[in-house]
Amino acid sequence: MLFRLFLLFTLIPLAELWLLLWFSSLTSPTVTFGLVVVTGILGAWLARKQGAQAWKKIQMNLVQGQQPTGVVLDGLMILIAGAFLITPGIMTDMLGFALLIPPLRELLKVHIGEWLRKKAMLQVQSHASFHSSHAGFQDFGSTQSTVKEEDIIDVEFVRKESSETD
Repeated sequence: MLFRLFLLFTLIPLAELWLLLWFSSLTSPTVTFGLVVVTGILGAWLARKQGAQAWKKIQMNLVQGQQPTGVVLDGLMILIAGAFLITPGIMTDMLGFALLIPPLRELLKVHIGEWLRKKAMLQVQSHASFHSSHAGFQDFGSTQSTVKEEDIIDVEFVRKESSETD
């Protein structure tokens, strides 16, 4: 995981820098700088507008007693889009603007939902295999009791007064 983060935080900025320098050589440094500033401002405005709409939908779903799962994923993708759009770069801007397109977000929600279901199933399967491999472990939520009569120890509690001595 650490290696992936290292690659993420080194290779992507290097690729962004290379693309910006390449674009600057095709146009001019002023145009490149203007592109970075305009996409940052426009992206922040769009992300703020769509984020406010998603927040209203979340509140509306909660008031109606519905789970706002899909809208929360929309809000999360809009937040990520805003972060990409205020980051200088061509690739991050394209990805950020793509995340602000509602039909694309719907498609991503389907794939994210499938991925989360698979992860949840793996988690449940590993949890179940862990519990089945440990003999003598009893799940407190189960309705079946495997405790035998000879395993029960009957005890009595007697409080010893503080005035008594040992």
